[in-house]
Amino acid sequence: MHPPPAQRTATTPSAVRETLECRPEAAAHARHLTSTFLEGLRPAPDQGAADAVMLVVSELVTNAVRHSGGRFCSLRVSADPEAITIAVSDASRVPPHRRTPDVRGERGGFGWPMISGMATATTVSEEPGGKTVSAIIARRGRVSRRTTAAPTPG
Repeated sequence: MHPPPAQRTATTPSAVRETLECRPEAAAHARHLTSTFLEGLRPAPDQGAADAVMLVVSELVTNAVRHSGGRFCSLRVSADPEAITIAVSDASRVPPHRRTPDVRGERGGFGWPMISGMATATTVSEEPGGKTVSAIIARRGRVSRRTTAAPTPG
């Protein structure tokens, strides 16, 4: 007997994957997919964790659309009992980096520090044809140790 397909449990890792066209509406579509995924998780993540996941998804997909120069990017959101992992792949090999935020709002600079601050870990992996940026968000509370990995040669 199999569990109902709509029910996702933390004991059985689950994920949602989607290839997105790099268009302005990609972030909204990614947020919708992620929201639906999070609603199906049992036990549900803390509200703060769910909010952080939604923000990280929005930022990473928006950055892929704005900066990758590619036609497509991909989103993968997965869950295990302790954390939710967001991974966005795109056609650029340039890793995200900290830069002085533009307080006038014209050139950004707020996203990567914000993602790094919310995530328990971030990684940037070189992939054939681009990179994957991943962030891990704790499902409950905040894990005290955060790591950031350098790009992995691919």
